[in-house]
Amino acid sequence: MRFDAESENVHLDFVPMVDVLFNLLIFFLLATTIAQVEREMHVALPFANSAAPLSAALRELIINVDGAGRVVVNGREIEGDALSTMVKELVAANPDQKVSVRGDRQTAYSNVMRVLDICKAGGVQQPYLDTVME
Repeated sequence: MRFDAESENVHLDFVPMVDVLFNLLIFFLLATTIAQVEREMHVALPFANSAAPLSAALRELIINVDGAGRVVVNGREIEGDALSTMVKELVAANPDQKVSVRGDRQTAYSNVMRVLDICKAGGVQQPYLDTVME
């Protein structure tokens, strides 16, 4: 490959790239502003006897297993039978119910497995095991 004096003066033009970036920035700013304006419109919604959202947000059930192996849900200790009943009711109401199991690192693995077993028997498809990154 031959290089001569003309090929050493390569010029990169950044103006088109900057134009594209500014256009993207303006697009995303306008898109988020329009979504917010639509939500802030003052609309008088009609009344209904059984008012509820059409698509209820899935509420995740968080089950904690402390170091002694006690199971705690919503700040109160719960036994295995009551947990099983709770999980079955939630899955009956919502088949895609999400469950997170948070096991203390000092507890025996069998305590966490007991809770996971209850969740799977109750119909939870994929219970999650919460961890913390170091």
